[in-house]
Amino acid sequence: MSDQSSDQPSKPLSIYDILAILIEQISSVSWQKLGLQPDSMTGQIGVDLVEAKVAIDVTASLVQQLESQLDEEDRRKLHSLVRDLRINYVQKSQAGNS
Repeated sequence: MSDQSSDQPSKPLSIYDILAILIEQISSVSWQKLGLQPDSMTGQIGVDLVEAKVAIDVTASLVQQLESQLDEEDRRKLHSLVRDLRINYVQKSQAGNS
């Protein structure tokens, strides 16, 4: 059986598709920099709150740009993602100051 999808021309990615991909990737980096996921390259857990803050802020900015293209459920999911990242950042920041 042949794969028909390879016979059809693929649709180019829209900027909104690219934003969604970037949000996924940068939010993953945020979790890594918070020390809550292992680094995808090294497998090591490490905390870098300065870089985590930048990654979280970039994620929030990208979500803001993508919002108009989302249905209510996806909008809620992304807002929850940003909220969870920010809460974890605050918790990690406070733990470092104790």
